[in-house]
Amino acid sequence: MEHTWRWFGPDDPVTLSEIRQAGATGIVTALHGHDPRTPWSVEAIVERKALIEAAGLSWSVVESVPVPEAIKQALDTTARDRAIEVFCTTLENLAACGIDTVCYNFMPILDWTRTELAWPTDTGGLALRFDQTTFAAFELFILKRPGAESLYSPDEQAAARRCFERMDDEAQKRLVTTLIAGLPGADQHYTLAQFLENLRAYEAIDAERLRSNYRHFLQKVVPVAERLGMRLAVHPDDPPRPLLGLPRIVSTAEDARWVLDQIKSPANGLTFCTGSYGVREDNDLIAMAREFAPHIHFVHLRATRRDADDPLSFIEAEHLDGDVDMVGVIGELVKEERRRLEEGGARLPMRPDHGHMLCDDIRRTTNPGYPLIGRLKGLAELRGVECAVRRFC
Repeated sequence: MEHTWRWFGPDDPVTLSEIRQAGATGIVTALHGHDPRTPWSVEAIVERKALIEAAGLSWSVVESVPVPEAIKQALDTTARDRAIEVFCTTLENLAACGIDTVCYNFMPILDWTRTELAWPTDTGGLALRFDQTTFAAFELFILKRPGAESLYSPDEQAAARRCFERMDDEAQKRLVTTLIAGLPGADQHYTLAQFLENLRAYEAIDAERLRSNYRHFLQKVVPVAERLGMRLAVHPDDPPRPLLGLPRIVSTAEDARWVLDQIKSPANGLTFCTGSYGVREDNDLIAMAREFAPHIHFVHLRATRRDADDPLSFIEAEHLDGDVDMVGVIGELVKEERRRLEEGGARLPMRPDHGHMLCDDIRRTTNPGYPLIGRLKGLAELRGVECAVRRFC
């Protein structure tokens, strides 16, 4: 597999030189901070690509070209069509610069969601964590989302209240910032009032309607991508279930089949994120990797571990730990890459996704989930597994 690394551009505390030292050869990035209402220009893409190549690396995958809410909601068809036009123009300009793989997601309003960004681990590192009771405390008693009570049992509401009452003002502010103020790669930061307003826009949008809006998007952009020789790879929901009353439609194997069935094209594919899909116990990752192998255009390798007493809560585990059979998954991906090489097919880029903050990471400010040493360790472990699989399987 092609070993890549997510980089957030020139302002990323992790430098291109450090990424190359970590063993990656490809960069996964985007024009972060770009106005999503306008296409990425060829000039800006060329400038970023030249910066990457000057460091001895290649721009392998775009993550992400934003899919604006106007497309997901489709409440104003004129605004939706304009946003799709902008997306397609960006694809045209990326293709003109020789970049052919784009990861994107179709999650309403929020990107990946965690309640803690620096949870202490048993080994002394810091990890990302999603705690369901803390999330319920936010939804019920900080956000005070109308109708949220219907999603929680009396016992869950009582536990959430106890959790809320233990928080001081600083803890509440920190939780709000963690959940809705915007993470790296997000194109929108929210206040509580703005967030509630955006949630109201989805009151009439259930999973079926969101799927209909997604289908329209795919029907418009996939033919463009295919004509350009590009590959679109949808990232699964994270966590892979509805949150805050919002529908989520890329969470299971059935959902992935639905995406691929909407328009049969080599350009319509998946980002196989083992951490996101792996949060659900009913997702068999090895079986999914085997079934969807020809349609996997990009791979995120990370492991999550569900809490024993609350499977809706989870921690980002070490890359070879947790609930993900990483050896089995990599085995299936190596088989697929061998098939592609025999048939002259496209490369299979992967990156170590997220990582614990370890050693000097803890004393260094980096983007949440994207430290240097934790990901370096993860990449080394994943490369070791891949090497062993290739040798003995």
